Amino acid sequence: MSRPAADEKRCWSGDVTRRSNALDLEENVFTLDDPGAIARSLKRSAEASSRRKSDPFRSAMSMLTFYINRAGKGLPDARKRVLERAKVELRRAYGRDV
Repeated sequence: MSRPAADEKRCWSGDVTRRSNALDLEENVFTLDDPGAIARSLKRSAEASSRRKSDPFRSAMSMLTFYINRAGKGLPDARKRVLERAKVELRRAYGRDV
């Protein structure tokens, strides 16, 4: 068995967001500037999925958190703020206001 090339090994998290086994994400969902649009897109994807392993809210929130965590320090502050606000909007969309 051959080892994956360095680029393949390094970009595995990007592959997860493109080819999630649980959700079929809309293209470029994490690049949207509107937190509400990100939340609505994730909600649509989670509710449409027949492959997810948990409830739609948890699947959508997990994918958003995964993306934020994997981007790590390379994620610009402005983008991180948009994605963190998308978490708030996702909670609202599912009636889970805190």
